[in-house]
Amino acid sequence: MSKLEHRVYQKLLKVPKGKVTTYGELAKAVGLENGQRVIGQIMNKNPFPVIIPCHRVVKSDGKIGGYYYGEKVKTKMLSDEGISVKNGKIQDWKETIFRF
Repeated sequence: MSKLEHRVYQKLLKVPKGKVTTYGELAKAVGLENGQRVIGQIMNKNPFPVIIPCHRVVKSDGKIGGYYYGEKVKTKMLSDEGISVKNGKIQDWKETIFRF
């Protein structure tokens, strides 16, 4: 695991259950300007998806985005944490977003 991946995963562990962050917010939190794609690639390589909650990373427009195990699984996991998702988009965005 690279130092960057480790920093990203450490930051992501701070996002509490019932909240989400965006690829862009996570990138900024580790010092990457315009690093959304890099964050997406790191999320896709997450070796511990049960421990490191990459399902809590969504797009900045509120859409849930991709997930290694599929969008249905990501939606179910978010819903199980109390996050309302409708038509692939996070509802109550302002109350749900976590900023570092």
